[in-house]
Amino acid sequence: MNSRFFRVVKRSLSVSGRESVRDLASKDGELRVFLVAGEVSGDIIASRFMNSLERLSPIPVRFAGVGGLMMSRQGLNSLFPMEDIAVMGIWELLPHLSMFKLRLKETIESALTFRPHVVLTVDSKGFSFRFLKKLRARYGEQRLASPQHFHYVAPSFWAWSGGEARLKGLSEFVDHMFCILPFEAEVCRSNGLAATFVGHPTLEDALELKINKCIVNEWKVQGDGEKFRKNYGISSESTIISLLPGSRLQEVTRMLSIFARTMELLKNAFSELTAVIHVAPNMHVEEYIGKAVHEWPVSVVLVPGGSPCMRYNSFSASRLALCTSGTVAVELQLARLPCVVAYRAHLLTEWFIRYKAKIPYISLPNIVLDSPIIPEALFEVCTPSRLAPLLIDLMHDESLRWKQVSAAEKFLNLLHPLDRISGSPARLWNANSTSAVLTLLQFFIS
Repeated sequence: MNSRFFRVVKRSLSVSGRESVRDLASKDGELRVFLVAGEVSGDIIASRFMNSLERLSPIPVRFAGVGGLMMSRQGLNSLFPMEDIAVMGIWELLPHLSMFKLRLKETIESALTFRPHVVLTVDSKGFSFRFLKKLRARYGEQRLASPQHFHYVAPSFWAWSGGEARLKGLSEFVDHMFCILPFEAEVCRSNGLAATFVGHPTLEDALELKINKCIVNEWKVQGDGEKFRKNYGISSESTIISLLPGSRLQEVTRMLSIFARTMELLKNAFSELTAVIHVAPNMHVEEYIGKAVHEWPVSVVLVPGGSPCMRYNSFSASRLALCTSGTVAVELQLARLPCVVAYRAHLLTEWFIRYKAKIPYISLPNIVLDSPIIPEALFEVCTPSRLAPLLIDLMHDESLRWKQVSAAEKFLNLLHPLDRISGSPARLWNANSTSAVLTLLQFFIS
């Protein structure tokens, strides 16, 4: 981020005739930050942000807002359970519409009462953008100076027909966008929206694990597979398949049964088969999976969310993974664990995706590399009879496995910013996205 960029952003965070965020926070003796995260991945991003900002801010920081388990561990008392707004899709939202509207109103009122200097929303654009737009309007109605609005994770404008055009109006209520893909920031800026590429948040797993003395070699994480087997009493003869059914209840209820029937088809192909199910830190998901696995056709181990070390230990113990499309595909690349990506939604949502999507892939590695590196089984072909042979092929065909493993380094190297001095990819110790965000924010509060 060069000096010219900082001058541009500084102007965007100061309004003529009104004090800057830095001045207001200094006068109040604290920096008040209102946070909104609506799903597990956003909860993790925001929790890391909270932890780092508290450590690095030159003045005390106070948080309020909406978040999940990880943010609560950093001291946030969430306004309501994050799961109330963790809904994705068109048809899927309709049964929750009244709750969605109620929670939106409550969040706006809470933010107005809190009087934040900075508002940071993370992903969950359906809720986040409505919240930011209405909040700014309320400040305008009351003739009050609006807090600065940051949004982390740009909407996937590149995936949809007409998606880029929707960026043009965002600058009215988003002051700065933190982008996690290398090609997003320039497009945002060309559409009048200040933006910075800060790197993909999953890369912070590598930094956190390095601090915890796990084996990390640049953008590759090697967990302790033997330790995982020992901790869970899994024999060395058992073949382990990691299953990642999703973080939202609606997707888990749809995908878990498909995964179970897939394991049923696979169990006779191995002398011993263990399914390791990764459970997202979502109370509804935890309860649902806990009840569902009693009827599973193979041995099951549940790995609770929230511990990167345990997660990557299980990846190292696994032969391959089957996952619902999402951030986990990036994590599996970081672990160099070959996988198959699956996705089903309501028929109306699937129709909309087919009609509006302008890219042929759904998993991020395939999208960024523009190549079918990872097998995908989507919509009506996402069936046990389709998934089982894909997994068998990936289990035994070393060329298919190597295709994913060899592509991982190239893919991951594209997900973090260039070093500001050398112009080469930033190294592990200075490339995590939280540091990039704090570098930007500290410019205004130090």
